[in-house]
Amino acid sequence: MRFTVSAHDDTRKLVVLAVDDEPNGLDELVHCLRNSPHVAKVFPAIDASEALRLLSTDDPRLRERKDRGLPIVDAVFADIDMPGLSGMEMSRVFAALRPSPALVFVTGHAEEAVNAFDLGALDYVLKPYQQDRLDRAISRVLDKLAAAAVPPPGAMGGEPVKNDDEVIPVELAGTTKLIPRSSVRWVEAQGDYARLFTTEGSHLVRIPLAQLEERWEKAGFVRIHRSFLVALPLITELRMGQGGYQVVIGNEEKVLPVSRRHTRALKDRLVGSGRNG
Repeated sequence: MRFTVSAHDDTRKLVVLAVDDEPNGLDELVHCLRNSPHVAKVFPAIDASEALRLLSTDDPRLRERKDRGLPIVDAVFADIDMPGLSGMEMSRVFAALRPSPALVFVTGHAEEAVNAFDLGALDYVLKPYQQDRLDRAISRVLDKLAAAAVPPPGAMGGEPVKNDDEVIPVELAGTTKLIPRSSVRWVEAQGDYARLFTTEGSHLVRIPLAQLEERWEKAGFVRIHRSFLVALPLITELRMGQGGYQVVIGNEEKVLPVSRRHTRALKDRLVGSGRNG
């Protein structure tokens, strides 16, 4: 279940750190962040060193957050290419904090999107800054905070939900679109690329299928063929076809082949998940 904070919910406002080594860029970023009704405070920093100094100070506004067990700031909007300590290097420091703030990269270079998400970035915003695009990034931060604050059904002691829904950046006509892993139904290998099939269509990404198999195994994806990786919960039928076993995906009657070498492991996974083959 996805929990979204509506535009009229003012019960949770964000404290944000904005980092950009270009003064004009920093001013514009701070301006756009402050324009959001969901942002209570923006701390600007002209580079990574200043950002880290700010977070290590005993500012009473930040100390109060520490005392409440909150991240020092809710989110960091940081440029990637900065002199000295880069945004990528700075992000590793933030990731080590407990609890750690949400990380959003802002940059003029779309080709660095994959590296950004490998470092756990929640979103990736291209310059020049657009208010509506930054608003969507802020909404992602709010969704993450809301999901972490809601215990799963039957959970004892109010343990928070861990938001592990990875997102994959996809380049479409100069725009970086974020595809949540949870929306992917199956993946097809296409050389060094992989095509992600979702309910809305398909998207080609430069990630080998073997790499996705390793990254997504614990999320319920299973290899059924050298060319196909499938979300196990979406398999509604395993049947014998003319050329061997096949699986049916969801209610759309999408049929994919199962190779002989993967048949036994797939049957074991299906039985283990309480399904009938």
